Amino acid sequence: MTNPTVRTGSYWMEYGTTAAQPPLTEDLHADTVVIGGGIAGLCAAWELIRAGDSSVILLEADRIASGVTGHTTAKLSSLHGLVYEKVRRTFGDRGAWLYAQSQQDALTRVTEVSAELGIDCDLERLPAFTYTETEAGRAAVEAEAEAARAAGLSASFVTETGLPFPVTGAIRVEDQAQFHPRKYLLGLAEDYLRLGGRIHERTRVTGLHEGEPCRVTTDAGHTVGAGHVIVATHYPVFDRSLLFTRLEPKRELVVAGPVPESADPGGIYLTHEAGTRSVRTAPCEGGEDGRRLLIVTGEKFAPGDGGVGARCERLTSWARERFPGFEPTHRWATQDNSSSDGVPYVGRLHPTARHTYVAAGFGGWGMSSGVMAGRLLAARIGGQELPWTGLYDPVRLHPVRETPTMLKLQAKAAGHFVGDRLPTAAHADSTEDVAAGQGVIVRVGTERLAVHRDASGALHAVSARCTHMGCIVHFNDAECAWECPCHGSRFDVDGKVIQGPALRPLDQHDLEENP
Repeated sequence: MTNPTVRTGSYWMEYGTTAAQPPLTEDLHADTVVIGGGIAGLCAAWELIRAGDSSVILLEADRIASGVTGHTTAKLSSLHGLVYEKVRRTFGDRGAWLYAQSQQDALTRVTEVSAELGIDCDLERLPAFTYTETEAGRAAVEAEAEAARAAGLSASFVTETGLPFPVTGAIRVEDQAQFHPRKYLLGLAEDYLRLGGRIHERTRVTGLHEGEPCRVTTDAGHTVGAGHVIVATHYPVFDRSLLFTRLEPKRELVVAGPVPESADPGGIYLTHEAGTRSVRTAPCEGGEDGRRLLIVTGEKFAPGDGGVGARCERLTSWARERFPGFEPTHRWATQDNSSSDGVPYVGRLHPTARHTYVAAGFGGWGMSSGVMAGRLLAARIGGQELPWTGLYDPVRLHPVRETPTMLKLQAKAAGHFVGDRLPTAAHADSTEDVAAGQGVIVRVGTERLAVHRDASGALHAVSARCTHMGCIVHFNDAECAWECPCHGSRFDVDGKVIQGPALRPLDQHDLEENP
């Protein structure tokens, strides 16, 4: 990915220069406080105020619709890879049916709301496919087609798709959708503000006191009292039901560029093979006649795994090979967390919670699940329960199904916590070992610092200990960021939090050459 003409940022983020909402500068009180301005938080806040909640305040650490939601591939689908067979095994036929209905309800909600509010969000209805290119993968795809059909989706097993290469088999589900996430959410935010809701950006919440009322505290020391609190921060920044033992963070890379309209495969596609490959198109901004924007996602990896530049090259090569003439104009990365049983956590923050709620674990399907979460949480706060409320309750636990995954996640985190501190770990002894553009863990006395040398040769040194739970961060060479391999927190080279669950930045250190 060395082409200097490729823009290293999300295509979606190029839309919308909305007026910034002011940071919180005073103590306030509200009926409900929503923490997080992504799709789940914005949808929950809008649903609440639309239903008549008299005062709702949304607090966002950065800008709304700019985090994970601003870097998604923006598929609105109820076909989530090979999820239905897994859900049916864990939750039964009824659980799989509820999962499908809740996701379809979310898709319908976006369609209805965008029409009602006049939001032109490039919404397109089209089929969704999960495919395999191997004979070995055919049986699983056939089983998933049957499970999705039994769950109530218009699913069928096919061997022909619109892709420009052959497949062994695919699940096809009719009447799914794709859209421009920022166009939709900024339109939703505009209506939310019009109805009297408040948004405070650049306001990071660092404390939560549960009570009557609840109280949240910001990094600037201000507080907001509220009857209810929703934690919609992607990875929960307040984890009082030990969800960190049941959430697995993964990153994926995205490349996008224009292709002739004739190359549009006419659907949204996913395979779990080859490190995951996802394909969709979108209208090209600027009205380029006869062209569509091809968006290809894949190379799934854990934060801190390294080798991201090579992964970018592999994904780009795959897109060029499968779609002749494709040249990327954009590249970016996205991150999501998967639950240990394949179903998101939406509901009570912990077993004894009365007024605090959480939405997390969307497993790469945050658009439909985020809309679903907003509707579910608004309904619960309003004293109602949707038919699928129990399915998503974070307090659920299925020991037989979840324990192996939970043990694997904790063993990995423990391995990093201990192994990255050992003398044999890949640490440097001098800043001379840090080349321009690189990030290296450098031993300085008994302390380990995360040191980056920028293109001008200047050093940026911060503590290598993640402020969430103390794991040693790793450097992402393609995105120039420090990442925690344990729970997915991300920081820029000066230690600023890019992505939680960490709430505090990495401590900065003055460092001279050759310490």
